[in-house]
Amino acid sequence: MIRPDDTAGRRERVAHRLEVHGTVQGVGFRPFVYRLGTSLGLDGWVRNDDGRVVIEAAGPPGALAALASRLRTDAPPLARVRDVRVTELSARIPRPRSGFRVGPSTGRPAAPASAPTSASASASHVREVPADVATCEACLAELFDPNDRRYRYPFVNCADCGPRATIVDTLPYDRTRTTMRAFPMCDDCAREYTDPGDRRFHAEPIACPACGPQLAWWAPAGGRGPRTDPQPAASTAGSAALAAAVAMIDSGGTVALKGLGGYQLVCDATNGAAVARLRARKHRPTKPFAVMVTDLDAARALADIDTVEAGLLTSVARPVVLLRRAHDGVLAGAVGASAPRLGLFLPATPLHQLLLGELGRPLVVTSGNSSGEPIVIDDAEARDRLATVADGFLSHDRAIRSPYDDSVVRVVAGRGSMIRRARGYAPRPLRLPVSAGEPLLAVGAQLKHTFTLAEGTTAVVGPHTGDLSQQPTLMAFERSLAHLCAMTGITPRVIVHDPHPGYLSTQYALSSRYAMMSGARPRVAVQHHHAHVASCAAEHGVTGRFIGVAYDGLGLGDDGTLWGGEVLVADLVSYRRVARFGRAPLPGGTAALRRPARVALGYLFGAEPLGGVPAIGTSATGRRLAAPFLDRLTDREVSVAARMIERGVNCPVASSAGRLFDAVAALLGLCEEVTYEGEAAAAVEAAALAAATPAVSTPGPAAAGHARAVELPWRIVGHGGLLVYDPRPTLRALVEGLHARVAVGVLAARFHATIVAVTVALCTDAARRHRLRTVCLSGGVMHNQLLAETLPAALAAAGLTPLLNERVPAGDGGVSYGQAAVAAARLRGE
Repeated sequence: MIRPDDTAGRRERVAHRLEVHGTVQGVGFRPFVYRLGTSLGLDGWVRNDDGRVVIEAAGPPGALAALASRLRTDAPPLARVRDVRVTELSARIPRPRSGFRVGPSTGRPAAPASAPTSASASASHVREVPADVATCEACLAELFDPNDRRYRYPFVNCADCGPRATIVDTLPYDRTRTTMRAFPMCDDCAREYTDPGDRRFHAEPIACPACGPQLAWWAPAGGRGPRTDPQPAASTAGSAALAAAVAMIDSGGTVALKGLGGYQLVCDATNGAAVARLRARKHRPTKPFAVMVTDLDAARALADIDTVEAGLLTSVARPVVLLRRAHDGVLAGAVGASAPRLGLFLPATPLHQLLLGELGRPLVVTSGNSSGEPIVIDDAEARDRLATVADGFLSHDRAIRSPYDDSVVRVVAGRGSMIRRARGYAPRPLRLPVSAGEPLLAVGAQLKHTFTLAEGTTAVVGPHTGDLSQQPTLMAFERSLAHLCAMTGITPRVIVHDPHPGYLSTQYALSSRYAMMSGARPRVAVQHHHAHVASCAAEHGVTGRFIGVAYDGLGLGDDGTLWGGEVLVADLVSYRRVARFGRAPLPGGTAALRRPARVALGYLFGAEPLGGVPAIGTSATGRRLAAPFLDRLTDREVSVAARMIERGVNCPVASSAGRLFDAVAALLGLCEEVTYEGEAAAAVEAAALAAATPAVSTPGPAAAGHARAVELPWRIVGHGGLLVYDPRPTLRALVEGLHARVAVGVLAARFHATIVAVTVALCTDAARRHRLRTVCLSGGVMHNQLLAETLPAALAAAGLTPLLNERVPAGDGGVSYGQAAVAAARLRGE
């Protein structure tokens, strides 16, 4: 270690300017540099400069070398140092023995003192916005310490925890550029803020009961919820507000709580009537609710949790983690007992800690919105939009600048895998394997919408927005985009979009002001399934050719039909479709997406006639076999669908794996009408997991403890230059199994095994023909846990190298990142 009294240091003194790039603001980096510079005996200063940290320091050469090195090796846990650029100072050299200090922040980059010492200094400069951080152990200790001045204060935080992305207006990260500027520090907080030895040294959201945000409770007049007697409008503040919220939840009511990234709806997860009321009011009849519990021990009482899952639950991001159910008898059945996984998470804020501590039971904590709408962040808007949902509002006076819903993750084969990337993760940047030649905006898909901003090799994926088919969500997207552009400093010159003309994201791209800016290629269209597989390839750093498996609901294909069960040979620039699932019509078009029974009728009466074999429902024998399904429908629905299919009226055809799962769910009697995307497929997965499946009979090891079920019949045919999986033998075997009274769960498990076997066959053929081994698996169907565990194992057993999405969702939430990766590669190639 270099000491201030080092002999060489006394003989020579040099001065350097250091620019530190990455996630270095809002993570305690300046206090860290201050302590490091002081310990090395350096003179100078550190400050936030635009989105980076800038240091000017003078001292012995060895001490400066140690400073540059330890900026990387000893950085705070929340920091991510991407680059340290060092230049020699010929002017403004800090005076000897002047000491080290934290200087005032500057909003614009300062010119370097001399030419950079490496080519990396000329790289693009993207401001990296810190994500929100869950309450640390030190702050929790204060929260529950009766002798501490922050005892039971719901907004306790320090340099290591608390709100970040949700309160920042712009960078550099200083209190005056956050929503905390509305709260001048008291003398005690100011002393902590300026004390280098305090953990709140330059903690921008610092607050206490004397000077910080305060809780407020408001209940509408009329006494909604479990009460039957009319109540006057009520409002209160501070500890009384928390007590009112606790009493409301305890009595079976629903509270709209202002969380880190927006309003949440909270009720007692053990009270069936309370959960049922919330479902009815939120218009969410079946989709499982996430449940918040106090700590890891409470989570283990409800789910089987391995080491990786425990690490995710207790991580600073505090995501919802999808877990295997264990002893969940304490939870109300209406929480979502039929779902294959239980979503659990731990408190991210002191307010959640206090609420759980008072109630002592699991709580349903779900997004503060009606289904499909964006999460609410504004207090007045919350009272308006949630007035018919919540019985009372637990609010506070710290404004939320950007909406961030709760993130959702799972573990597949021992690795975390993102389902929804939002609070705690976004807008943390990701890397592109190919540098974008121009700053770009990728506007994503329609459902589970995200957007991505990219410059150089840095990609910033915006938070989960929701269903972009609704106008409020489109407006939320535009606000979030404008804010993140200003925050990151990225001004897009190229806009990237899905080719589907019906997507609002596509319509936005074609009318956006960004598309009118100068540039050789202002717009880039990226096919939906190419974006899916590219998202997987890009996050794993794959830039060469690979086999891409894209299984999802629907996306517009090059031939004008709807795709969704595709095998591609691709790289980041282009792709070639080499295999697909057999097509079937969707009677009623988009109406079929809400009714799997219609999708099943499409397969029964209009499945693609591969090899001249007729559809199941066109023969008397086939209709007799399908009678258990057809008898559940009205004669009118069956006859109308059959005529539509025969005449080709409003019956778009789709080669979709997701729609095939829908058809199977309907045929098995598991789900004939859906209330959320993926519900039917989840029902098939749940039935398969619950079944006692037969022993392994196909090659390859069972994955993650799942017995490998016996496949149903299947066949692959050559058609139009492609290999095509013909699902008709599979579906016929399903209805024959029902006719023979085979258990539904066994049939569901065998269907999963069939999809695995078909995919391995298609991929091994592509690997042989094109001399490839890497298989990138993506698309919303890959959110099926059983498939995500068994398919990669089977591919590996066949000698291939499977990759799954991990840091971005396999579903449509990852499409924008894939679009950005493709556009960057195309622009670089051109």
